[in-house]
Amino acid sequence: MKELKTFELSDFLDNDDVRKEYLNQVLADGDLEELKRALLYISKSYGVEKIAKKANLNRESFYKIFKPNSKPRFETISKILRAFDMNLSVSA
Repeated sequence: MKELKTFELSDFLDNDDVRKEYLNQVLADGDLEELKRALLYISKSYGVEKIAKKANLNRESFYKIFKPNSKPRFETISKILRAFDMNLSVSA
């Protein structure tokens, strides 16, 4: 009998278009905890160490952002988005 592989969302975030669409959907919901999870999944899809380094955050500080009930600063979220080569925009 085959064992089931544990589902890992980051495995499906395998190109920039999928990542952007996923993040747009999460942002549309407006939930901070969901946004933090999305940023972590996207970071995992790129490689956490690579994104943390590119965002100029050490690994420990990077993971603290994603703890439940943490309140990351906008500046930190912005750094992570820039590390993804993404930015926020507003539309009506």
